[in-house]
Amino acid sequence: MISTSNISLSYGKRTLFEEVNLKFTPGNCYGIIGANGSGKSTFIKVLSGEVEQTTGNVIVTPGERLATLKQDQFEFDEYQVIKTVIMGHQKLYSIMEERDALYAKEDFSDEDGIRAAELEGEFGEIYGWESESEAAELLSGLGISDEDHTKLMKDLSGNEKVKVLLAQALFGNPDILLLDEPTNHLDIISIGWLEDFLEKFKNTVIVISHDRHFINKVCTHIADIDYGHIEMYTGNYDFWLESSQLAAKQAKDSNKKIEAKRAELQEFIARFSANASKSKQATSRKKQLDNLTLADIKPSSRKMPYIAFKSEREAGNNLLELENLTKNYGEEIILNDVTFKVERGDKIALVGPNDVVKTTLFNILTNNEDPDQGSFTWGSTTKVAYFPKDNAEFFNVDLNLIDWLRQYSKEKEESYIRGFLGRMLFSGQESLKKASVLSGGERVRCLLAKMMLSNPNVLLLDGPTYHLDMEAISALNNSLIDFPGTIIFSSHDHQFIQTIANRIIEIIPSGIIDKRMNFDEYLNDDKIKNIHMNVYHEEAINI
Repeated sequence: MISTSNISLSYGKRTLFEEVNLKFTPGNCYGIIGANGSGKSTFIKVLSGEVEQTTGNVIVTPGERLATLKQDQFEFDEYQVIKTVIMGHQKLYSIMEERDALYAKEDFSDEDGIRAAELEGEFGEIYGWESESEAAELLSGLGISDEDHTKLMKDLSGNEKVKVLLAQALFGNPDILLLDEPTNHLDIISIGWLEDFLEKFKNTVIVISHDRHFINKVCTHIADIDYGHIEMYTGNYDFWLESSQLAAKQAKDSNKKIEAKRAELQEFIARFSANASKSKQATSRKKQLDNLTLADIKPSSRKMPYIAFKSEREAGNNLLELENLTKNYGEEIILNDVTFKVERGDKIALVGPNDVVKTTLFNILTNNEDPDQGSFTWGSTTKVAYFPKDNAEFFNVDLNLIDWLRQYSKEKEESYIRGFLGRMLFSGQESLKKASVLSGGERVRCLLAKMMLSNPNVLLLDGPTYHLDMEAISALNNSLIDFPGTIIFSSHDHQFIQTIANRIIEIIPSGIIDKRMNFDEYLNDDKIKNIHMNVYHEEAINI
């Protein structure tokens, strides 16, 4: 178990949180939520001891092992992949290193023999003989192939390194597991594997993630950083969100009788309690939900940006046609004879483990790259707005946000531009920020504003949810559901794909899989599962 006693953290005059008293117990998964900059990652670092709090104490049950997801992808570059994973259990790894060094000695003495015997005993007590097989199982579950297990970390791609570091954190059944954005850079299949792993995990998990489906699937509790405090709530993210919205609504209804408010709360809790019976820690969760009172739920201070895409005109039926598109980078096949048509009203999710493939297709469709072979044709009535994953070039300018956005607007009046920026949560002095100093999330909101100003009927979106907080993701999600035009997008956010897409296209080495269905149907399709298990055939597959 891990708990905090009167934890406070301040930087100068700014207080991130104060007098935090929380208890995290085994068998539960706690999701840490809050606006960007609220201190989520810093709180995790306080719990791990990486950052020292201003006041208070972090208390860990004596003898319990705490594991964290490392963020430095280059820290283990000179180590083998399998050894990097085992290093997650430092005591076990130290025993292995000392034992191997003893056995490698040419002048092996009696004292060495006694020490080796001691090490063998300790090695067996902490299940050392199973360490390599467990590490290999974790790596395979996260999509690292067997032949990569003996490679050096420096020979892996960035996404593969992230998976190895995640396996390192999960290794050896830690008593307390701290995970900061574990789904970043994971493909959908790996995220699903991690969800299953954490649902079965019997110890304490504390996690930060902007993936709403993931948080809803694995979390039994939500710890919300707001108003400079951290409040704990029973239930998953959806429960917290709806209860917060209910609290805000009830706060506005000042004339509503207490009895009516209580009845509304009881109806809400009953609905979620029924769902809790299917979840982890079902019995205790249901009891806690049933015991909630009006005072237990509070409205959130966080705001959603206003995102709405409107089209100047409707596009024709034949929007886009791709014929035999092929693209290679050296010997690596990126696109192989890709052919499909896009029709009006299609909302297509491009899925698959390789983000380079999807970004390359977007770059070709926007004339930022040329295909090696094949062609594509846009319909004459299409007006396309594009959100690129790499957007730094748009912000390398010495302009404030008003002048930056004015470049892309037909209406040049400052009041109009300020109004548009205000919708995207840049009000007052925020609108005078320099474009060159924006955070990742602020850049995304600016680019979405730029796209809205163009009144498109086709949206191309390459990873639009990266860097956004949950409120902005929800706002974008809802706007794309309501958008009457056509969308082609990529994302690793399960809920985002499931609620928007009516067609799934997966680009594989041998061609494409193209299905008119939602994402859950796609993932549960037996034919598609077989293709994934066979790790892609060499001939184009048409199913």
